[in-house]
Amino acid sequence: MNGKTSTVGYVESLHAKAIDLSRLSVEMTAAADSGHPTSASSLAHIVAALMYGHMRYDPSDPASPTADRLVLSEGHACPIVYAAGSELGLAVGRSSESRRAMTIEDAMRLRDIGSEIDGHPNPAEGFPFFPAATGSLGQGLSIATGLAAAARLDCSDKRVFCIIGDGESREGQVWEAVDFIVDYGLNSVCPIFNCNGFGQSDPVSSQQSPEVIAAKLRGGGFDVAVIDGHDPVAVRDALLEHVRHAEDADARPFAIVAETVKGWGFVKTAGKGLHGKPLTGDDEAAALKELEETAASLGASGVNGDLKVGPTPAMASPSAGCDSPPGFVEAMNTYGQSGALSDGKFAPRKGYGIALRALGHTNPDIVALDGDVKNSTFAEYFSQDPDLAHRFFECRIAEQHLISCAAGLASGGKIPFASSFGKFVARGYDQFEMGFISRLNIKVVGSHVGVNIAADGPSQMALSDVAFFRSMAKVHADEGGPGLYILNPSDAVSAYALTVQMAEHKGACYLRAARPDTPFLYDLDADFTLGGHGVLAEGSDVLIAASGYAVHETLKAIAALSDEGIEAGLIDLYSLPFDSEAIAHAAQASGGKVVTVEDNYGAGFGSEVAESLLEHGGNFKINQMYVKRIPKSGRSADDLMNYVGLSADHIIATVRGLVG
Repeated sequence: MNGKTSTVGYVESLHAKAIDLSRLSVEMTAAADSGHPTSASSLAHIVAALMYGHMRYDPSDPASPTADRLVLSEGHACPIVYAAGSELGLAVGRSSESRRAMTIEDAMRLRDIGSEIDGHPNPAEGFPFFPAATGSLGQGLSIATGLAAAARLDCSDKRVFCIIGDGESREGQVWEAVDFIVDYGLNSVCPIFNCNGFGQSDPVSSQQSPEVIAAKLRGGGFDVAVIDGHDPVAVRDALLEHVRHAEDADARPFAIVAETVKGWGFVKTAGKGLHGKPLTGDDEAAALKELEETAASLGASGVNGDLKVGPTPAMASPSAGCDSPPGFVEAMNTYGQSGALSDGKFAPRKGYGIALRALGHTNPDIVALDGDVKNSTFAEYFSQDPDLAHRFFECRIAEQHLISCAAGLASGGKIPFASSFGKFVARGYDQFEMGFISRLNIKVVGSHVGVNIAADGPSQMALSDVAFFRSMAKVHADEGGPGLYILNPSDAVSAYALTVQMAEHKGACYLRAARPDTPFLYDLDADFTLGGHGVLAEGSDVLIAASGYAVHETLKAIAALSDEGIEAGLIDLYSLPFDSEAIAHAAQASGGKVVTVEDNYGAGFGSEVAESLLEHGGNFKINQMYVKRIPKSGRSADDLMNYVGLSADHIIATVRGLVG
């Protein structure tokens, strides 16, 4: 459907295909005894038009770098796409080597534990037609923007379609993405709002009516077509209108608002607004009979439409090869920071910024995003470089969009580094977890972590982030390693090296980049590894395991303890997970006495040490030090570390109590 095809036969063909897909959606959800057949059928004509004529893709390779993509933000409606996939023979399988053509039998295994056809979209489970996991509502349009941004960097004219439910359009993230599309002129994105009038439990608010959604889009800078989503000609013409906007650099972005019917084709059987309930037994039979009657009323009975899949666009030029990034000293000198080398002090967040810039010059797939704080996260080192600025995306104060857009870029083959204050990253936890479920290669960096930022107070301090990300760091990735690395560098040397390691690792990472300028703790050419740790002091009386900014406070304590005759060892836990065997051996060498120190709330590094020692066995005593009271503003980092009980004096007192 790349030109204005004749309506002769097309209307009946699209109606017939919509009936076929709705029928199969009813049957597969009945077989699964769960699912959303009514939401699926409301998309029958739109999905049929997209997948059988308008989108350009190869069913045997639907995730090709140049193929048009469909993001189903309304993820629960996926049976309609699976139905089309089973007819088209879309490739399914977890790996490219194991992929095969999908069959009707596959569709009937919807939601089975061994099936590639999951209850909500997830390419990682074996359905690569979908570019990312969706189903946590409101995120799909942001993912679509990331895919479109990646395509633009690759000089590809691929188009990205995103289907959004009217109920989920209440989510603010949808409108964050709308703003981003206008900001960057991403006309290749086609938002399609499925307005079937119902949420899960009730009709949608009048604020989510087709008229109001269209008005919001127009007010935001879009041209909009409001159509009957079950009128084949209207659907076709609206999609062709999007093509014209996508090909015109001076045009406004274009969106489709489609008025549809939940349970189209069998609404009398399903009842008004039925959501999330399969039709089984007599209800299934009645729904299938009603679909036959609908087909007859539309003149589509017995029609086998000639609807074809569009060809995949030509392959874009591949990215140039990657060079090895320079070492810390070379990068600091190259990018005007030789003075910091002489001073011996530099903030970890600045070390991240220098590493990001160096990586940008050595790997063309590195992209950067930020949420209006690039002058604080120092992502501005990347954004202000004239050779890299086109690979930087300012997402502004929209952290949920920031993370999902990064997920879309990762799905598009890029290596995104998304940065904001660690406290504000918390707004995107759900979005990050969806990227994690997708197994996307996403890197998130949170600055201003811990109470050490002092004067700005707790509204700006990341304190719960370690506990959240640690829960995913304990999950095994498909390859057997950790599903996520948390990195908490204590100085700029380690921040630089760990950022480089993040870029080279294929998988999710979260790096905490502390704000204060701190002394270098390591040799400037020291090596760091994901899963590693640093040994900064040896001692036989007690082992202190600290991370991030707390390492500096611990070093002060160790000097004072040594004067008292207490020899404390210090391990810098810059990575989680870490080598638990090595930590256990170090603890045993220190008499089994361990103190952990971290500038964040509990359930973090200290808890991980405690759990690993418990699993190791042996006789250990451990005292965890972390932020145990809600902080407030203070004039200095020393004020705050003392206020929350993490000062050098507090560490000394804790060690004294432990060693007796």
